[in-house]
Amino acid sequence: MGRVTVRRPVRKISATKDVRRPDALAAEEPLEIRVGGKALAVTMRTPGNDVELAHGFLLSEGVLASREDVAVARYCDGVDDQGRNTYNVLDIALAEGVAPPETGVERNFYTTSSCGVCGKAALDAVKLKSRFSPEKSEFAVSTDVLAKLPDTLRAHQKVFSSTGGLHAAALFDGDGNLAVVREDVGRHNAVDKVLGWALQEGRIPAADTGLLVSGRASFELVQKAAMAGIGLLAAVSAPSSLAAELAEENGMTLIGFLRGDSMNLYSGEQRVLGLG
Repeated sequence: MGRVTVRRPVRKISATKDVRRPDALAAEEPLEIRVGGKALAVTMRTPGNDVELAHGFLLSEGVLASREDVAVARYCDGVDDQGRNTYNVLDIALAEGVAPPETGVERNFYTTSSCGVCGKAALDAVKLKSRFSPEKSEFAVSTDVLAKLPDTLRAHQKVFSSTGGLHAAALFDGDGNLAVVREDVGRHNAVDKVLGWALQEGRIPAADTGLLVSGRASFELVQKAAMAGIGLLAAVSAPSSLAAELAEENGMTLIGFLRGDSMNLYSGEQRVLGLG
């Protein structure tokens, strides 16, 4: 079902040596997501947890609200030049009564591993209304717990340790325990996998958890958290201006540059305990 890492020969050059050796690279393959047999989206992802990815993607697009909204998910079509299934095409059959996603000229569902919203033609098209208001989340966490989260996340990044080429996302509780960790070449894919896991586990809305990401906080990641009812998003790196704007609009807590005992709080101070 696809490989998470791929071995490739590399010539490693430094001031003291010049050697050839095999190197582990993070795998990147396309995944076509279909709904009811119709192609909806193509994303470049690290193979694995594809069903979670599709569930999370459809949650963030407002199509799904619970695991009962999906009748079945199955791999289909997609064969290589030797006739073997590539497991790169996934079809989601919605439960009876669940409305399929609307597509039109204003929306291009092609995504890449680096940015999931680049295909959307207008800013208004990505400001989706969540069924689960993140503003209502009473989740709170102390600065001491937040400070330890990046190291805890890194300890769970098994593939990153061997490749150095993957983003990670996790859901955590008020004590800093990680409920789930997922890695992917795309930061938005990693988040979709985490949210898809939560959806399948019956934990949406995820108002009792925070979302942690290993890289920057983009507009889309804030949107995905909001669509899952998550009130707090913490990022190891910087947020964008639109991410901060959307977090504030939705009554969310947004934390950036979470490194060691230092962090920047951009909105939602009420969910961070231990502030003076």
